[in-house]
Amino acid sequence: MKKSISLVFASVLTLAIAGCGNNSNNAGGNSAGSAGNKVAEAAAPADTTAKVTKIIVGTGTGFPQVCFIDENGKLTGFDVELLKEIDNKLPEYEFDFQTMDFSNLLLSLETKKIDLVAHVMEKNPEREQKYTFNKEAYAHWRNRIVVAKDNDSIQTLDDLKGKKVLVGATSAQAQILENYNKENADDINIVYQSGTANDTAAQITTGRVDATLAADFVIPIVDPQSQLKATGPELSSADILYVFRKDDADSQKLSDAIDGAIKELKTDGTLGKLSTEWLGADVTADSVQ
Repeated sequence: MKKSISLVFASVLTLAIAGCGNNSNNAGGNSAGSAGNKVAEAAAPADTTAKVTKIIVGTGTGFPQVCFIDENGKLTGFDVELLKEIDNKLPEYEFDFQTMDFSNLLLSLETKKIDLVAHVMEKNPEREQKYTFNKEAYAHWRNRIVVAKDNDSIQTLDDLKGKKVLVGATSAQAQILENYNKENADDINIVYQSGTANDTAAQITTGRVDATLAADFVIPIVDPQSQLKATGPELSSADILYVFRKDDADSQKLSDAIDGAIKELKTDGTLGKLSTEWLGADVTADSVQ
């Protein structure tokens, strides 16, 4: 995936030795007076030392099928493999992944420790106040309440009053509950889960919590034994995008380049294929835009 800068330099050095390289190489050819070298120089590309900008991508390791460490110790998943495909289409950039807890991703973006966030991030009004998003969505889904399969008493957020509801800190699902609590005297007991925890089904089925909120595709991932179910109407509908620093020219340039790559990957079918492979369905077709 990576377009290693060292490989670029090695390539330039090889061209220099062959007599068909950069400006200093052309000067050497002229002083030698070699016709063969002049022909090679004329045929050489105008710029063999194009700058490659390293981009630090912030992602997590605890979201199965999205961004996680596999049995071989490799970072992989839908977000990771999609960004590798995008990277392949953008020779001017080199993506370098940095993993961290989900709750630290946006702060790391603000403090310039990373250049973009890739963790199936939803665009919502709260996040738009502080960050910018690319325009071309790479997935789309709907959030609903998730409960134990035998629980028929919960259908709406009002039914969660006095209940414990498990969500990831700083997640879009947490924002839904926090917004509800602002208008309802903190009636829902929000339980914040670590970004690396993977015991959602166990917590619900054992009664430690009563419910969670989740995007539609997530349920089979967190509940492979089918002990849970989605219930009630959708709570929100969102495009999934990458997050960048706001009012930053370099970030905007990167965002625009990524938009172009995503469009290509949609057209050639790669995006839908990756979604089906990793998420079990093509969740890339719809859009709220």
